[in-house]
Order: sequence, then C-alpha cells, then structure tokens
Amino acid sequence: MGTGSSVSPLSAGSLAQLTLSLLLIVGLIFAISWVLKRFRIAVPSGRGDLAVVDEVAVGPRERIVLIRVGDAQVLVGVGAGGMVALTPLATPIALKPSAAAPVFADRLRELMRRPGGGT
Repeated sequence: MGTGSSVSPLSAGSLAQLTLSLLLIVGLIFAISWVLKRFRIAVPSGRGDLAVVDEVAVGPRERIVLIRVGDAQVLVGVGAGGMVALTPLATPIALKPSAAAPVFADRLRELMRRPGGGT
C-alpha cells in the first residue's frame, strides 16, 4: 500500500468556506424578504372575486385596506390586534393608477430599454 497521507475531500478550509457560503445565502434570503415586506413590493394577491384594491398606513403597524369582494368594496382596519371591518361602501371607489409610483415590472422594462441599460 502507499505511504502517502490521504487528504479528506472535506478539509477544514473547504468546510468553513461552505458554511460561510450557506450563511451568506440564508442572510441574503432574509434581507430580500425584509425589503419586500418593508416596501410592500409583492405580487398583487387576489385574482378572483377577492382582492386588495388599495391601502394606506395610519400608524407604524396600522393600515386601512380597501378590499374588493365581487362587485362590492369594504374598508378594513388592520393592526397588531387583528382585522376589523370598518364599513362596506355603498358606491365602489374607482382608483386611478398612480403615475408617481410605477409598477416594478414597468420600471424594470423601462430601464432595460435604455441604451446600455441591458446586457
């Protein structure tokens, strides 16, 4: 048999590098999740008869949410204690799209069209 020492494929250096890489990936996932929650960047939920139409923050953890249920709309208060139905609206509110805050996909598409903006 050979007299040379065998080298383990999982040396201390490669194991440390693997651990640090995994910690970096998990940290990146948590950071992206925090940013999405913080800036409320999410895919609009509700593609059927129930959807969040608009919302406004009235405190650090409190919001008023306008929900569409079929053809009707309902105002709901959301806070740390849960949700409270405020009032159903007799006439639905028609919201105009905000020009000040474009949808992320539209903004990305605009940046990709610019010369030198894409790859």
